[in-house]
Amino acid sequence: MADPVASIAGSAAKSVRPFRSSEAYVEAMKEDLAEWLNALYGLGLPGGGDGFLAGLATGTALCQHANAVAAAARARAAARPARGVAFQAQGVAPGSFVARDNVATFIGWCRAELAVPEVLMFETEDLVLRKNEKSVVLCLLEVARRGARLGLLAPRLVQFEQEIEQELRAAPAAPHAPQAAGEGAPETAAAASAAASAPGAPARGPRMTPTDLRNLDELVREILGHCTCPDQFPMIKVSEGKYRVGDSSLLIFVRVLRSHVMVRVGGGWDTLEHYLDKHDPCRCSSAAHRPAPPRTQTFSPTPSPRPGSPAPGGERRGSRPEVTPLSSQSSKEGPEAALR
Repeated sequence: MADPVASIAGSAAKSVRPFRSSEAYVEAMKEDLAEWLNALYGLGLPGGGDGFLAGLATGTALCQHANAVAAAARARAAARPARGVAFQAQGVAPGSFVARDNVATFIGWCRAELAVPEVLMFETEDLVLRKNEKSVVLCLLEVARRGARLGLLAPRLVQFEQEIEQELRAAPAAPHAPQAAGEGAPETAAAASAAASAPGAPARGPRMTPTDLRNLDELVREILGHCTCPDQFPMIKVSEGKYRVGDSSLLIFVRVLRSHVMVRVGGGWDTLEHYLDKHDPCRCSSAAHRPAPPRTQTFSPTPSPRPGSPAPGGERRGSRPEVTPLSSQSSKEGPEAALR
């Protein structure tokens, strides 16, 4: 029988690095958004694979959330969004004309009422035909930030953003202090944290437990340990969830989102694995800082001559006899040899 302790350890090791592609952070966001929408509306959306986008393809849940954000704005006497949306909620088949109309209605509401930047917007085909899930996920995360300002339940990533902004405001501002990697979002995270600290704001979703932070450093060390170079990329722990990376004084904020180790980058998030792939010189270049693999013997088209052997091009060829020019034969053997 297999050792249960070994199987648990193997599962934990796999959970730290579940994806190897550059789109790993999209999968992490999909899981977070699925849990968030399920908590709000009881949709039962799966977090992984195509099930998340397939569950939203009718557009009904999106339009329902648009009306919830509009209602929260009216309750707080906020200027935007000023209105909700009218949509078809019953008997909508994915991919149908009604489903496309619902999705287009939600997209128009995001542009007109929330003024979501175009770089974060998606098109109807991106969701209905699942052509560009990254744009859909980024837009929904931005809509969740706007709703969090109005007191609605926020995904965990948005809650992490609020925690980081509160930590930055509470820290004393040192002169010429280096900017942390999470300070690049002028409107999204800062405005969300300002709304979170407003008086009378309702309680949000579950917070990250101290156990997550205690395990965070172990997960970070394990991911850094994937590189076996003698001179590893420096990543020094400054405080809980805050690290100094590289040879500079750049600070990054790291959080654990279920089985993912996430890094706050500008106005968004990335997985720590992908972040290191982009910034660690060892991971950026396949040959840099790595010991060269053993070279296999390959065929050389021009081998070096051995001692005593003729130079290339001057070797004897036994199958091809030496031919004497005709003029030379005639001069040596006389006229009869020439006639032959």
